[in-house]
Amino acid sequence: MGEGTSAVLWVAAAVFLVATVAAAIVLVVKLMRTRRLLADAGIPRSKKVLFWAAIAYLVWPVDLLPDPVLIDDLGVLLLALRSLNKAVPEGIARRAARRDRRA
Repeated sequence: MGEGTSAVLWVAAAVFLVATVAAAIVLVVKLMRTRRLLADAGIPRSKKVLFWAAIAYLVWPVDLLPDPVLIDDLGVLLLALRSLNKAVPEGIARRAARRDRRA
């Protein structure tokens, strides 16, 4: 492998690392907002458990499908978010959206 190829690989790895850290920060912010919404809203406990179980499944090392295929992870998370979205009362969802825009 030439020196130019090594430099390109190092740059690609650095870009990937920065993108991963940025995505993790965004995910943490969204998770904190969702946690606040879960605390505020009168959401049934079963919906809250479903959400936290989906988060645990995302970080759990055992998957239904191998890790390069993220369809199972995304499906579990989307199911949980859809369930949460339906469980949040309309007034609380609007109030949370206004609060998030101000933050």
